[in-house]
Amino acid sequence: MSIFRRPDYTSEVTQFIESLKVQKPTLEAEQRAGRAILWDQKIDRSVEQEYEEARVAQQPYVYQTGQHPNAK
Repeated sequence: MSIFRRPDYTSEVTQFIESLKVQKPTLEAEQRAGRAILWDQKIDRSVEQEYEEARVAQQPYVYQTGQHPNAK
């Protein structure tokens, strides 16, 4: 081991997360369960295709509702 080696740095955020995991050991499993509810879902490709087909093209300037009254 080198005499110039410094101790490994851990940020305050990392220390907080590690202490939180020690206080609540089920935290990671709860996070994975929450992710499964919201994100890990099967996608119905036919419904997704219907959504894409029903999409209306956006105007170049979204806040313009029609022709300007002074336009020729």
